[in-house]
Amino acid sequence: MAEGFVSRGFRGRPRAPGGGRVPPGQYLTTDFPVLSAGPTPRTPAADWSFTVRGWTDGPAGEPGERADVGPSARWTWDEFRALPSVSVTKDIHCVTKWTKFDTRWEGVSVDALLAAADAAGVARAAYVVAFCDGGYTTNLPIADVTGDKAWVVFGYDGAPLAPEHGGPARLLVPHLYFWKSAKWVRGLALSDRDRPGFWESLGYHNRGDPWQEQRYSGD
Repeated sequence: MAEGFVSRGFRGRPRAPGGGRVPPGQYLTTDFPVLSAGPTPRTPAADWSFTVRGWTDGPAGEPGERADVGPSARWTWDEFRALPSVSVTKDIHCVTKWTKFDTRWEGVSVDALLAAADAAGVARAAYVVAFCDGGYTTNLPIADVTGDKAWVVFGYDGAPLAPEHGGPARLLVPHLYFWKSAKWVRGLALSDRDRPGFWESLGYHNRGDPWQEQRYSGD
């Protein structure tokens, strides 16, 4: 087609920076914005533990209130840090529309934690709920946290993970919007039934795929 055959208005939207790594509706940032729904927990490492167990409904319907029911796998901070760890570099995408490239993390794969839970007699289930200090929860299909797609991370950019970013440890599920990467995580509860977490119960999308712009219920 000859140059100048169509007017400028047909040329479409300029290509976004990032070579196809920025999902639709997102913008690229070099900052690391801090967003949370409440006060920042500051749990000393000596008081921190991580547990994988089956779902145990408590009086308020929250996981973790009957931790003594059924088998579980539990690690203290020192035990958790002694597990084999990996370094991963991933792009992350927040539902508030920022995307950050090449974030560097250190942590333990969820695959390894679930394998230890299997060995401890925790029944594998179709869904997990991540539960955290401060009462935050988020739900995920087991397929979104297995197959080398999710980690419990304690290091960021070569340093201990800061409390405002979820330290001493947070879940990292980089292929979903970042609210699924629960800050201040303390464990995973496995369930045969999908149980919406904090934001999912308040109208956010149940899964949160940034490439599908699954921001809110109905997207």
